[in-house]
Amino acid sequence: MAEQNLTETPAENARVFELAAELFGVLATPMRLRILSALCDKEKSVSQLLAEIDTTQPNLSQHLNLLYRSGVLAKRKEGTQVIYRVQSEKAVNLCRTVCTQIAIEMDEPGAIPPSERLSPRLGA
Repeated sequence: MAEQNLTETPAENARVFELAAELFGVLATPMRLRILSALCDKEKSVSQLLAEIDTTQPNLSQHLNLLYRSGVLAKRKEGTQVIYRVQSEKAVNLCRTVCTQIAIEMDEPGAIPPSERLSPRLGA
């Protein structure tokens, strides 16, 4: 964890953790991670996303709306289509880093010391 900024008050410190937990909550479902993965290279319409992600249109729309309201995604209208794109590159990079590390741990569970694993269950 980063060193504490000495100029921050305890209340400011608490707010940092609250906002971090809020972001992790937004990113805490496999469906939202799939959506971010599908959008990380280019913007896509809802119908394009449905072709890539196995879910229903109402479920996809619910997750897209939450990601949009949280500021992770942006959207625009093109005729009758709604096009989504990544708004927060840092949030996507965070997800990519974590998912890549877990994929490595799944592929080579014995090669990574327990102290360096993100997912301790994989080494068990």
